[in-house]
Amino acid sequence: MPDTNFIARPPLDPAKFRDPDVTAKGEPRAEVTMAGLRTLWFNTGSLCNIACSNCYIESSPSNDRLAYLAAAEVREYLDEVASEGWPVEEIGFTGGEPFLNRELPEMLADALARGYRVLVLTNAMKPMLRYRDRLLALKPHAAALTFRVSLDHYEREAHEQVRGAGTWAPAMAGLRWLAANGFSLAVAGRLLWPEREDELRAGFAALFEAEGLPIDASDPGRLVLFPEMDVHADVPEITTRCWQILGVDPATMMCASSRMIIRRKGEAATAVVPCTLLPYDPAFELGQRLTDALRPVKLNHPFCAQFCVLGGASCSAS
Repeated sequence: MPDTNFIARPPLDPAKFRDPDVTAKGEPRAEVTMAGLRTLWFNTGSLCNIACSNCYIESSPSNDRLAYLAAAEVREYLDEVASEGWPVEEIGFTGGEPFLNRELPEMLADALARGYRVLVLTNAMKPMLRYRDRLLALKPHAAALTFRVSLDHYEREAHEQVRGAGTWAPAMAGLRWLAANGFSLAVAGRLLWPEREDELRAGFAALFEAEGLPIDASDPGRLVLFPEMDVHADVPEITTRCWQILGVDPATMMCASSRMIIRRKGEAATAVVPCTLLPYDPAFELGQRLTDALRPVKLNHPFCAQFCVLGGASCSAS
């Protein structure tokens, strides 16, 4: 069984990620300009039915730092997108566990009725299965609705190292139910294991075949393998020169095409942040309305390097 503790990382240099404009070495910090809003995320709330050991936003049964969004608030942002004529293609819902928010089925129905592709990030456990009937009512839109289920490894023991004892069977039950009812499926795994990516994909492929799950493990959009993130681990700061050095196009970064809506606990108004990774840092709050939030984003956080620039990852389905 893989061991999650095989990576030893030095601690983050406290001089890094302090100034939004320059790095600890005094070099100009990279920024990302909005190329066109194509994915709009909604964090439905940070509460989760489980507490994973490496959750990047520390979701748990007790973390309510992000309050539940209301369907009416989601509707207002979708109306804003329509009135501005932005080229949004995809609406994403994340958490916490999104299905702990009782208004999620209404949000899904609204986004689908407007013709968007919809992506739901879920652990597919009991909170999702409570809404079987309401999800079945969305089957006319099944081609546009994808459930990306978190399955950290293709073996139960490794998955439960991260998610806790007893989490494998309920997740697999949810996956089987989604597959049996013809919903579009994807799985999100992790790259923290001491296995090559091709080995991980082969392991997942064997699992999908054994379970009769219609997921192509060779398709990076259907089996998404996310890099690990640790806000306390050392990572290079991204400078303006890094784009050319690394051969990375800033237009491929999440914050070049996405924004996320949150509601902080105790706040009367919602807020817009650049992406799914940074819901808590007030320095990344871009305003209340999308029209105010399409300005460039400074890459002044370890996750910008770990996940996006060096990790080459994106939470979007596309």
